[in-house]
Amino acid sequence: MEATSASVGWLAILPPIIAIGLAMITRQVLPALFAGIVIGWWILGDANPANALAASIDGIIDVLADPGDARVLAFALAIGALIAVLESAGGVRGFVRWIEHRRWVSNGHSAQWLAWWTGIVIFIESNLTLLAAGAISRPLFDRYRVSREKLAYIIDSTSAPVCMLIPLNAWGAFLLSLLGTTALEDPLSVLVNALPLTVYAVLAVALAAASIAWNWHPGPMAAAEARARTGLVMAPGTLPLSSPSASSPGSEDFIYPGPALMLAPLLTIIVAVPIGLWITGNGDPLAGSGSKAVLWAVLVGVGVASVLALSTRQFTGSGLLETALRGAGAMLPIALILLFAIALGDVSRTLGTGPWLAQIIGAHVAPLWLPVLVFLSAAATAFAIGSSWGTFAIMIPIAIPLALAIGLPAPLMLGAVLSGAVFGDHASPVSDTTVVASMAAATDHVEHVRTQLPYALIAAAISAVFYLGAGFITAP
Repeated sequence: MEATSASVGWLAILPPIIAIGLAMITRQVLPALFAGIVIGWWILGDANPANALAASIDGIIDVLADPGDARVLAFALAIGALIAVLESAGGVRGFVRWIEHRRWVSNGHSAQWLAWWTGIVIFIESNLTLLAAGAISRPLFDRYRVSREKLAYIIDSTSAPVCMLIPLNAWGAFLLSLLGTTALEDPLSVLVNALPLTVYAVLAVALAAASIAWNWHPGPMAAAEARARTGLVMAPGTLPLSSPSASSPGSEDFIYPGPALMLAPLLTIIVAVPIGLWITGNGDPLAGSGSKAVLWAVLVGVGVASVLALSTRQFTGSGLLETALRGAGAMLPIALILLFAIALGDVSRTLGTGPWLAQIIGAHVAPLWLPVLVFLSAAATAFAIGSSWGTFAIMIPIAIPLALAIGLPAPLMLGAVLSGAVFGDHASPVSDTTVVASMAAATDHVEHVRTQLPYALIAAAISAVFYLGAGFITAP
């Protein structure tokens, strides 16, 4: 006989706790999510491990039966194809050369603003943002004696935070899928309203701008900048992470395209997403299907990139297809995380994890404390596991039902989760974006983490105060 949410009691919280604990211990999100799914179905079933494993596999496969979830997975693969086409066709490198030839940068100050604006403009994928901004800016930073630690900080602060604040990308699609597993009537509206409440992401971008505008360098960054002014862009004795070529095809006789190959697909996606929302919403963008809109947009972007790549006459159709498939394959780990995260959200909803937590917390914790507690919990989880998406998958199925049951604004609680998760992605030494930022800037990874952490902690402290105040104002 299957258990129900009314009969499992405290066991309802076990799957996310298992997932969080294993993710922190192993720093492997995928096995941790799968373990949480298996435990959830074991609780719902008859305590037979074999049956629980079979039910878990069925539950994961059933995710694909939902068209919205299937579109999110297809979107992740399409993003991989787009990135691969842009890289192999020399789109980013061609854009870099175009920037260099325009001679818009004449000093260290303008070089820093170029890095910052590049991160704002290229918001389609965090690692692509990092590699492009690093490739464009690193020679200029070295020329004008700005430290590579400062470069790593600027591009890291405008990668994940900007992707979060402008979610016309995989971030938005993933979040809409997770929100779809909750009892929200309008997930898109909640996400849109949560964006200005994602305070940490806003502050991360703003503090990076402040550090450029006023040469504000707290903690170790001041020493790094003083050293760079002597001509040492890196600290003596440190080891830079190898920096992959930003989209260089690797052939000496390769003819790099102009900026259109980089800019046209991105602009196409930016324009196509609201059009897709308008079409699917029958004239009301807020009523549109986010998963359809972003999938349509990125597929059109892939098409535009492919046509432009073929127009260079340096690619064949079969070669371009092979490149796109290779890029899609590189996104399979992300697609699996999406798949498992949605499945964990489904089993948590079936167990009644959110309502049970609401009942317990409502009896012991004043609602006004919940936004800041959710933010701190998400921040600790993300910092430990180094994955904002893993934190989204674990915390959203808990925080949103909690908000609905207690009467707190769902956008506020979602903003608290997103802020905490982005903090971990931004500050954790085991985060993939932190590592890629070090690689893109060709700086020592430990030095990047040390010099960036004061900025991150300042933003986190201000965010915590905000969520504490918001809890006092909005608590029922």
